[in-house]
Amino acid sequence: MDCLFCKLINREIPATILYEDDDVIAFEDIMPQAPVHFLVIPKKHISTLNDISEEDAPVIGKLPIVAAKVAKEKGVSDDGFRVTMNCNEMGGQTVYHIHMHVLGGRQMTWPPG
Repeated sequence: MDCLFCKLINREIPATILYEDDDVIAFEDIMPQAPVHFLVIPKKHISTLNDISEEDAPVIGKLPIVAAKVAKEKGVSDDGFRVTMNCNEMGGQTVYHIHMHVLGGRQMTWPPG
């Protein structure tokens, strides 16, 4: 498999890791779109939101918990932050391993784009 995020999980490519446990890893985005921009991903490879199964629910449920924990550590939880997940090409997904973007440290606008 030639998945960028799987390579990151396997330490084949470097990343600034902010959180890690047996199921989930969070790391700094390499092209940040806000003063705080990190990703939260499951260690299990799941290509898109459409590919999540019922058995994945416990791991997927950890993603927002980790996002909130790291957002607090980064100092953006009180002012607020944005969480987004893209699905497939029209949704803006560029890496086909599901991932949650967490952005903060500036005022977000709506609609997002």
